Amino acid sequence: MEIEETETGKFETWTPEEVATAYEKGEIALIDVRTPQEYMFEHIEGALLLPMSFVDAERLPSQEGKRLVIYCGSSMRSEKVARQCLAKGVQPVTHMKDGFAGWKKAGLPYIGTDMATGGPTRVHAKKPG
Repeated sequence: MEIEETETGKFETWTPEEVATAYEKGEIALIDVRTPQEYMFEHIEGALLLPMSFVDAERLPSQEGKRLVIYCGSSMRSEKVARQCLAKGVQPVTHMKDGFAGWKKAGLPYIGTDMATGGPTRVHAKKPG
């Protein structure tokens, strides 16, 4: 975990592995800020879709009991959204390093698309390498 002290509070960046561990324990909720099309093609199972263009930091759910972790495809959009949330007083703010691409590279499970049927399919965890 990387922690950056900013003028408005602590900005945290977690690795996909750290996110996966906390998610398995039920400690966090995941917010996917990609487009609906990206989400429908593949996403982390159980992640909530909130496209970047619709994020309103003041209307995010409380983090009491569960922290929110924001992710996107590469971590560019999630970092931008997380910094906007921090500037609006949302704390703590966490986003996932390397985004969904990093999640897949780490071999973590997700929901993908079965290219034969067009339907969703579980892609199970794989050992990277």
